[in-house]
Amino acid sequence: MAATRLAPLACAIAMALANVASAQDSAEASADPVAAADGADDAAGAGTGKRSKSSLPRVDVIGDELALEAQPGSGAIVDRAELESSRTLHVSEALRKVPGVHVRDEEGFSLRPNIGVRGLNPTRSTKVLLLEDGIPAAYAPYGDNASYYHAPIDRYARVEVLKGVGMLRFGPQTIGGVVNYVTPDPPQDPAGYVQVSAGNRDYRNLHLNAGGHGALFDVIHREGDGARDNIALEQTDWNAKYVTDFGDAGALTLRANYLVEDSQVTYSGITDAELARFGASYNPFRNDEFFVEHYGVSATHEVSLGEASLLTTNVYGFHFDRNWWRQSSTTSDTQCGNAFRDARFRGDAVNVDACNSRQGRLREYYSRGIEPRLTLWHGLFGAENELAFGVRFHAETQERLQVNGTSPLAVDGPVAEANRRTTEAAAAFLENRFKWSDFTLIPALRYERIDYFRRNRLTNRQGNEEASEAIPGLGINYAIAPALTLFAGVHEGFAPARAEDIIDNAGGSVDVDPEKSTNLELGLRGTLFRDVGFEAAYFRNDFDNQVAVGSIAGGSTPLAQGETLYQGLELGARWSRDGAFGLDGTPYANVALTWLPDAEQESAFVAVANGQLVAGSRNGNRLPYAPEGLATIRTGYRTGPWDASVEMQAVDDQYADFANTELPIANGAGQVGRIAGHAVFNATLNWTPDASDGFSAWIALKNAGDREYIVDRTRGIQLGQPRQVLVGVRWAF
Repeated sequence: MAATRLAPLACAIAMALANVASAQDSAEASADPVAAADGADDAAGAGTGKRSKSSLPRVDVIGDELALEAQPGSGAIVDRAELESSRTLHVSEALRKVPGVHVRDEEGFSLRPNIGVRGLNPTRSTKVLLLEDGIPAAYAPYGDNASYYHAPIDRYARVEVLKGVGMLRFGPQTIGGVVNYVTPDPPQDPAGYVQVSAGNRDYRNLHLNAGGHGALFDVIHREGDGARDNIALEQTDWNAKYVTDFGDAGALTLRANYLVEDSQVTYSGITDAELARFGASYNPFRNDEFFVEHYGVSATHEVSLGEASLLTTNVYGFHFDRNWWRQSSTTSDTQCGNAFRDARFRGDAVNVDACNSRQGRLREYYSRGIEPRLTLWHGLFGAENELAFGVRFHAETQERLQVNGTSPLAVDGPVAEANRRTTEAAAAFLENRFKWSDFTLIPALRYERIDYFRRNRLTNRQGNEEASEAIPGLGINYAIAPALTLFAGVHEGFAPARAEDIIDNAGGSVDVDPEKSTNLELGLRGTLFRDVGFEAAYFRNDFDNQVAVGSIAGGSTPLAQGETLYQGLELGARWSRDGAFGLDGTPYANVALTWLPDAEQESAFVAVANGQLVAGSRNGNRLPYAPEGLATIRTGYRTGPWDASVEMQAVDDQYADFANTELPIANGAGQVGRIAGHAVFNATLNWTPDASDGFSAWIALKNAGDREYIVDRTRGIQLGQPRQVLVGVRWAF
């Protein structure tokens, strides 16, 4: 299908590029390509496969700090040292350390993350591209880009976040940003650690890590109470990695993962009346259950095709199984009857055991793909050139079943939905870095083609659709001083429609377009005053068409689309200095600030199903879940074996619906009304007495003031995590 049609073109281009590399090997160039190919990671080779012979095969989104300096767009790296120093509990905490990223809590462990970038709605992370070691981490990035699971942050060595024109090397989402989770390199010498932590709310975490001779084995088990009553979370993550070198035949990285979650967790929020009468921890749905099983394998092979070319190939496949049995999906649904719903609106107590309904939303996803990337270093036009070309062939299968049980603990019943949805995608990108002294010009082009299929197994109705797009971009990078770099870029943003949105349940076509935007960025990064590292960026994302998927705002909002504009400023800065202020130790501070003055509906959103305006949507209104300000500020002090820090994570006010409703509706569903801003304070104390001893310990306090705050009204009111006190010890060997 799509992959078959693109394969001959990909092979022809790859052969042509290989011939260019061969010709350039014998040509006189301004730079030495042999030295470039054999050298360690540097700024020119960031993210395109170029690395030292001692490094394992992997596709980086950014790479190291030196590679970040050469990016044509803004980026950030949250490394293992920072994650451990701040005792980061989950991915939401980690990503809030990055300017421009808004992460919304849900159940308490960030097992179903809600990540938004530069004002885009964070619901289910549908507007961001998630990768692990450069490989798709979402279970269906083309056909259903929603996150219903997430690995523990403990698994990763660092987190990379990239925005701007550099996103065109990845895809299919090229609008908001790319989040890449990088797993640790296996050690050659035997090493490992055992880490145990515990806290209030029945929190427990056991982490075992061991490796040697190019292999690494890692297992993490965590469990505890969630943010509200009747939420009990439990997850176990098994991860293995192996690296081997074949000499002239290249090197190979193998990965395998198995993750299982068995939690008691509900989907519905609560109403304003329930919050007022029963408090922030209230959740009546004790019969809801959520089970996830995810396993995957991947391989990355890297081989030199000459003195100035490198071929890196990713092959991957994974399976995701999700069963969610629940008695309510939103505060306004009538699964348990009208009287049950109306009682919730009034704030009356409800008995879920008297509700003779429990629905099973049963999902299975199978995804697989192959992605070769060729990197060439050459001397065209007298410049130091790095050309990167890649193709991806990707396929997804969704098996979706809804079973409507007729008792409060049902595990079977009549089938209400049985759908099979498949997506086949073929993509290619081409990027060249022309570097003349301190100036780098980076044109880029990405092409996506997607074939959709949907079959209703209950009626045997089916349909097919296809979509394709060429996505251009241009970036520059200019070192205006030894420690100061200007970067700028413009590129087209693209996000494909979901399979369920472009084909209806009767197999008919739906008139919904992919998301398309023009994205601009201008920024500075570098070092000030010898020890202050910073990055500042202006951004503007102008959407010709933005799609609001289903219940993305206001609970019952239908699939809708419209024109929008986002623009603002970001600032990230880091400072540390030994002996500052006359102290014996090292004070330090990290800052991540976002100002989003514009997140505007430039046209009223129109429902796709009937062409009618979405209630309350109008030109000039602010988009939902787009706070004007975000801030994370952390300051600390290291001396001897001690490291102490305090961190504030703050979020400004935000609207919950397209109408920008200020006040909740009396006796309503809790799905509208301004969400007040909040600030949460965390504190950490680490003790590492002697590196050779192997022992370390810490204590961490999350939400130290036990602040109660609303984070979401999409399906009713969701509250943030209450105070969490954690203590932990580690023994490294």
